[in-house]
Amino acid sequence: MLDQKTLDNLWNFRDPASSEAAFRAAMTEDLYDVDERAELATQLGRAIGLQGRFEEADALLDQIDDDEPTVGVRILLERGRVLNSGGRPAMAVPLLEQAAELADHLGEEFLAVDALHMLSIADAANAEVWMRSALEYASTSHDARTKRWMIALHAGLGAFLQGKNRLTEALVEFQLAEQWAERLGTERQRAMARQAITECGKALAEGP
Repeated sequence: MLDQKTLDNLWNFRDPASSEAAFRAAMTEDLYDVDERAELATQLGRAIGLQGRFEEADALLDQIDDDEPTVGVRILLERGRVLNSGGRPAMAVPLLEQAAELADHLGEEFLAVDALHMLSIADAANAEVWMRSALEYASTSHDARTKRWMIALHAGLGAFLQGKNRLTEALVEFQLAEQWAERLGTERQRAMARQAITECGKALAEGP
């Protein structure tokens, strides 16, 4: 199956239309076998969904052969994303739970964390539980790409806690996000973490 870095190189999350074009082009290359093209197709579905074309994305995911287990995980995950983005988070939750469980069973650590992160978005009532589960899972991974989730997860948990006015806890999370960004992240992630620390620290200083 495809290395996550291969998929990362095709993604531009700020421009899902260009990502769609990249995945369509990649799927025509002889470089990839049938299962790898199916995996690319799941990401094409994601790129289409990010553009708000939810029915088209869902129809594409319907057509992908899910016999290969990792492809099956990705189909569940992308269906969950499409449902959540399309305003049906409650329908997304069981699919994302299946994705997380199957990814864990297969040892697909990156996908397991991705699914747990998505559950923190789709299952808003249990967001903190899912975020902490994702952090615990990512923290035990020996894969550097999976470890990079620690940045977004700490930052996301910090934002959640700040929204609940749990500012001291939030500040700790933002500081952890910065530490992980310094180790594994981009300059943009480091800058965002520093800004979050500044803003949360200011809110703490101002008091209730």
